[in-house]
Amino acid sequence: MSMITPERRAALIQEYATAPGDTGSPEVQVALLSERISSLTEHMKVHPKDFHSRRGLLVLVGQRRGLLDYVKRKNQQRYESLIGRLGLRR
Repeated sequence: MSMITPERRAALIQEYATAPGDTGSPEVQVALLSERISSLTEHMKVHPKDFHSRRGLLVLVGQRRGLLDYVKRKNQQRYESLIGRLGLRR
């Protein structure tokens, strides 16, 4: 299970930032969570009995779902654009 490298993190922040210097917008948070979720999903394929990591994965998915619901409530176009860019279903 590998963490996100600082370079990858900076690239994601730059790609999804809504304004220069933006690191905390829901778009950036969802992008970072999605990156962690995908790396944990790969870890779970190799270690199917790692229940502690499975719980962490479910927590991250729940956090992402909450942020996506928030964006959808506030601005439908931003939500659709975000899930399209991230390649998420729904």
